[in-house]
Amino acid sequence: MKKMILIAAIFLTFGCSIAAAAPSDDAATTATQAVADIQHVMDTYHHAVASHDGQGVSALFLHNGTLVNVLSDKAFAAEKAKANPKPKVRISSYQDFAKFVSSTKSSLDPRHIDVQIKSDGTVASVYFHFDFVMDGKVENHGDETWQLVKTVDGWRIVIITYSSNPGAA
Repeated sequence: MKKMILIAAIFLTFGCSIAAAAPSDDAATTATQAVADIQHVMDTYHHAVASHDGQGVSALFLHNGTLVNVLSDKAFAAEKAKANPKPKVRISSYQDFAKFVSSTKSSLDPRHIDVQIKSDGTVASVYFHFDFVMDGKVENHGDETWQLVKTVDGWRIVIITYSSNPGAA
């Protein structure tokens, strides 16, 4: 009898642990909706950049959003050989990027490849390879990550961090 009670206790313990570890249907639905919403943010970003809509780009960021550009080792070595080399890590604001998007005469096509979105419905991370195409030519490529938060007004980008490999991919 003691053996049976012990076995029953073990099954109950493992059964409860498994149930606690499995996400609820509500959590899974929230995460699935978040992924769809974040994909929409990415699509909106692409459209805003391609159509030179700096205000549209700005609207996707949290008020103090940041961009961090990190030159690859190869790109940094080439940069150091120039008269006025750029630093390996450059930090800028989303406003700087939005101004560039609005003012450039070049056609822009930010391509996102192998997009991976992770979210719990409140915070999110997006990781992908990118090609930044200007006037039909790859000007920069690398990997990029976005950190986003869900505000009362929807998903906003907090920071974009990307590796930088200027030139053809």
